[in-house]
Amino acid sequence: MSPADANFQHLLLASTTKAHASVFDVTSATYGAKPGSDVSKALAKAWSDACASPSASKVVVPSGTYKLKEATFRGPCKAPIEMQVRGTLQAPANAGQLTRPDTWVGFQYIDMLTISGGGTFDGQGALAWSQNDCHKNKNCKPIPVNLRFEFLTNSRVRDITSLNSKNFHMHVFRCNHTTFQHLTITAPDESRNTDGIHIGASTGINITQAKIGTGDDCVSIGDDSHQITVTDVTCGPGHGISIGSLGRYKEEKDVTGIIVKNCTLTNTQNGMRIKTWPDSPSPSIASDIHFEDIIMVNVSNPILIDQLYCPYTQCDQKPPSKVKISNVSFKNIKGSSFTPLAVKLVCTRGIPCENVELTDIDLTYGKEREEGREQRRDVGLKEERGLRLQTSGSGFV
Repeated sequence: MSPADANFQHLLLASTTKAHASVFDVTSATYGAKPGSDVSKALAKAWSDACASPSASKVVVPSGTYKLKEATFRGPCKAPIEMQVRGTLQAPANAGQLTRPDTWVGFQYIDMLTISGGGTFDGQGALAWSQNDCHKNKNCKPIPVNLRFEFLTNSRVRDITSLNSKNFHMHVFRCNHTTFQHLTITAPDESRNTDGIHIGASTGINITQAKIGTGDDCVSIGDDSHQITVTDVTCGPGHGISIGSLGRYKEEKDVTGIIVKNCTLTNTQNGMRIKTWPDSPSPSIASDIHFEDIIMVNVSNPILIDQLYCPYTQCDQKPPSKVKISNVSFKNIKGSSFTPLAVKLVCTRGIPCENVELTDIDLTYGKEREEGREQRRDVGLKEERGLRLQTSGSGFV
């Protein structure tokens, strides 16, 4: 079944069962939660009852602010299930209070899940950001993700906000045919490691109509990801939209079939990038990756392929990257670059990039329009048309 067919099936079933869904309201007399209180036990019990329902069910968190120590919602459930959060769920500020150190709220092993409601998952991450030393310590302690999705199928996450996560806002692992739509993801640009949506080992993931501003990648796509579509996303602040980093660990799997289209990036540290580690221990492939119809507004490094990615000098630059990058296109990329170097393609001699296509690139640097800059290294350009890089100022190399 294709991702489109799966999503259509999900919408059809959801529309026919919505009117008949059993409602499990955490503030009802059965569960007894109240705004301002800890909703952990009430929410766990409501989920358990709803998941056991033989017909479609809906767990409701009404308007108001509720404390939530932590929660993992597990399936399989007997019928389609919806978690409708209308209020704000607030995490403990101290990550040490969580018994699962890498997750605040998790969803596992569920088919036909919907998360909706217009509410907010507030990770209260400021304390964790100051304690995060993973950039210099390979053995750093796990830091909880706001929302972790594992082993979901035919599901939809829509109309919710993730605020101030301690780590990644959303981590998607081993999910198939799942859509993320109308999301707001927010954290300060100095919040470390707060990727908006990170995807790994998943197929048929669709991210659309999302507004993401955070301290790391707005969207990052890890190994063993296939048929991923990112459309109509606004990104900024943040580090851009990234494939990778890839090749850091043993036996990483291929990444194929990635489409990023109709996105706008504003004041981000990078634009569209593919990043692989130079000392990757195992061979893998990153192929059929396409960026199209992208607007850059004051973006540093708008177009970047970097097979020598090593952000904190934690690697040996001598061995080449074993991640083979091929069949990549950048089409209709327009706007302004904050850096004089607008296009940077750095590939290794041992396994050079192949079939990289640049078409209709129009990027301006500075107030005046002058000849632009591009840097390439060991890259096989399949096609280069309409490449227009405009710069002003000094600092050329």
